[in-house]
Amino acid sequence: MPKSRIRKKADYTPPPAKQTASIKLHSRAWVAPVMLAMFIIGLAWIVVFYVSDGSLPIDTLHNWNIVVGFGFIAAGFGVSTQWK
Repeated sequence: MPKSRIRKKADYTPPPAKQTASIKLHSRAWVAPVMLAMFIIGLAWIVVFYVSDGSLPIDTLHNWNIVVGFGFIAAGFGVSTQWK
């Protein structure tokens, strides 16, 4: 019986290099300062409310001052989504 031919395997050739597209991550200049300002204002609002035993920043809001402080903080997180 004749001997079968052994197929020669092709040498490994790496796939062609992909063209990498440069991604421009330029953030707007106002995003970081506004984000930090919102965080700080919200934190300061809550701290002033607790330190003043509820008489400051706005006395007529009573415990809703906490909601206002957390609202500033939430707005800061909302602005942070624009940061690249």
